Amino acid sequence: MDIPFSPPDISELEIQEVAEALRSGWITTGPRTKDLERQVAAYCGVNRAVCLNSQTACAEMALRVLGIGPGDEVITTAYTYTATASVICHVGATPVLVDTQADSFEMDYDRLEELITPRTKAIIPVDLAGIPCDYDRVFAVVKAKKDLFVPTNAIQSAMGRIAVLADAAHAFGACWHGKSVGSVADFSAFSFHAVKNFTTAEGGALTWRTIEGIDDEEIYRQLQLLSLHGQSKDALAKTKLGAWEYDIVGPWYKCNMTDVAAAMGLAQMKRYDCLLEHRKEIIGRYDAALKPLGVETLAYYTDTHQSSGHLYITRVPGITAEQRNEIITQMAEQGVACNVHYKPLPLLTAYKNLGFDIADFPNAYAHFANEITLPLHTHLTDEQVAYVIDCYTEVLREYL
Repeated sequence: MDIPFSPPDISELEIQEVAEALRSGWITTGPRTKDLERQVAAYCGVNRAVCLNSQTACAEMALRVLGIGPGDEVITTAYTYTATASVICHVGATPVLVDTQADSFEMDYDRLEELITPRTKAIIPVDLAGIPCDYDRVFAVVKAKKDLFVPTNAIQSAMGRIAVLADAAHAFGACWHGKSVGSVADFSAFSFHAVKNFTTAEGGALTWRTIEGIDDEEIYRQLQLLSLHGQSKDALAKTKLGAWEYDIVGPWYKCNMTDVAAAMGLAQMKRYDCLLEHRKEIIGRYDAALKPLGVETLAYYTDTHQSSGHLYITRVPGITAEQRNEIITQMAEQGVACNVHYKPLPLLTAYKNLGFDIADFPNAYAHFANEITLPLHTHLTDEQVAYVIDCYTEVLREYL
């Protein structure tokens, strides 16, 4: 049996929507992208959303709207994918990494508080595997350090504190205390990449909570300018009779979403609740089979949160990184593709070159060393789930 790790769930509905977009004669940013933005905003319970070509672009544009740049610091976790931290470098700010907790993949919130300085302008927590971080703790830290905050633009002044920009790449559809992720942090950046629960092939969305004294429409306008060369009109607006005239208000960036991509997203929206439920069922089967063996997994569904069930992360107690790799190879030999999420940033050349040392992040390394991610996607049949469980159980006999 051959079980891939994370293929996209594309039905005839997505194919039909994309074909209609192609036939429409309008394939770049246009009515379908705007429709998807409205639906994403409604789904997350916010007034506005913007769809761009990646979560990375969404996070970077949020930092730029916030006026964050050289001389500023942004704190994030050492245990994440590079996109979380690279956007900090993109805007010229300084990334500050915090270790995870000893018994959790979430950042060490006590250490987070210690790292805040007058230069700190934002915190980027990560909703790893689609499980919301402890937003209550993050906002408590921000509140406790409010007196250190030094605003440098209108939005920062209106907020009066450090901004919380969630890396919600995995978390579209997740909830925290009954509120949709996307309406909890100040800004939330989602990924619609090909391997995500909800996909537009490539793409992402940015949502934000209304900031008192700041018009949501003005934030949306700034995001449109930043993501389309600083051009005062998009291509759709310029098609109106006699409306060719435009201005370039800044020499900015190009990261808009196309209507072809948005068409895929519009179809996914119609199916998404069912896709989330399927993931929940698979997680339930994995948990029931693996927890009794001593395999450590995450708390996906609790009284405080409901995850999007993006990744099924496991830890095998007592094994080394080399043994972890052996297990992944043995699973592959039986046709089951597994993965690791993630190499901590200080293990990567780019972040070593920025001066980070994995020795300063022992908890992150410990989580990485024995982490194995099992296949979790909506193409998995009951038979395939049972096969993954059987293979994993058999391989782990040598290690548990």
